Amino acid sequence: MKLSTWNVNGIRASLNKGLREYLLEGDADVICLQETKAMKEQVDLGFFAGYQAVWNSAEKKGYSGTCILSRVPWKSETVGMGIADHDKEGRVITTEFPDFYLVTVYTPNSQAALVRLPYRLDWDAAFRAYLKKLEKKKPVLCCGDLNCAHQEIDLANPKSNRMNPGFSDAERASFTEHLDAGFLDVFREFDKSPGRYTWWTQRTPDARAKNIGWRLDYWLASEKLKPALKACKIRDDIHGSDHCPVELVVG
Repeated sequence: MKLSTWNVNGIRASLNKGLREYLLEGDADVICLQETKAMKEQVDLGFFAGYQAVWNSAEKKGYSGTCILSRVPWKSETVGMGIADHDKEGRVITTEFPDFYLVTVYTPNSQAALVRLPYRLDWDAAFRAYLKKLEKKKPVLCCGDLNCAHQEIDLANPKSNRMNPGFSDAERASFTEHLDAGFLDVFREFDKSPGRYTWWTQRTPDARAKNIGWRLDYWLASEKLKPALKACKIRDDIHGSDHCPVELVVG
């Protein structure tokens, strides 16, 4: 089974910049999208036959949002975490497959000057508890933009970015708690090399061409799923967003 995660930074714009081709030419069984910035009725995916979709859109129009597309039937679906304070921005979708839960997430950004850091840390704790609650029933695969470069190896300029949003000590420590809770950073199970990024700022000219990036997009997996993890690849050759897809093969 092949799965893909991609922060498309606006699905309507991305469809015209590479997402449509990726969907049609790729062979993923399940595609998880973040930062869709749209309501279901605003997006025509009729060209992508054979896939069912579940959407979770933010109350605020044109903001945040997630979507899962799958040609493999799922047993159940849930939007949000069941926590009112965290479920207004369309950030979480859970689908249940026979052998695991699949959760896609768009983690809140702590924003400039870390003004939203306290909320972000509350979110992380609630989300981690949500994953562990699911894990009591069956293993969990989690994917999406977690808005954190965990280690210095995960961004091009760690020294100058320390304490910036996504690389603050508190966010990195919170990410470590995800791993300490028993979840694997799947990409690092296969590739421990530097220079492997999934996001390149649009504020720096030629950042992507020069590979001045951050690894913000992840697959996390319950330890029990480790034998089923076959490959994980960053598709930095795919364009259409300031992020790129990350693909996972399980079997």
